[in-house]
Amino acid sequence: MSYGISAALQAAVFQTLSNDPGVTALVGAAIYDALPGGTLPALYIVLGTEEVRDASDKTGRGALHDFTVSVVTEAAGFSSAKLVAAAVSDTLVDARLVLTRGTLVSLNFTKAKAARVGIGDVRQINLMFRARVADDV
Repeated sequence: MSYGISAALQAAVFQTLSNDPGVTALVGAAIYDALPGGTLPALYIVLGTEEVRDASDKTGRGALHDFTVSVVTEAAGFSSAKLVAAAVSDTLVDARLVLTRGTLVSLNFTKAKAARVGIGDVRQINLMFRARVADDV
């Protein structure tokens, strides 16, 4: 197994979302790898958790990366968050990400969960994706 591709995959996901016109039309530059200090916009995307397991086989080392991309909004209802979540999904599913290490074999949507956060009006949609990568090192 290799965890070596994790940073390259994360950077490619961030870059792909940041460069997609459909995504940026909805959230502008409010796409974060880590949340900045201060006041956040009313609608934004943040890269979330990741779980990785071995997917090596006789052809070489590889891994399955299950990762989350979250859409967060303070707007009433889930409508605006769902529009952004759809754009994120459309952008990432079967994307041809260019990694600085390794090779992306596949990238698929696995599930999503929409929920209110806390007792306020914040709503969050967590989109889960699975990337299969091969480590060419």
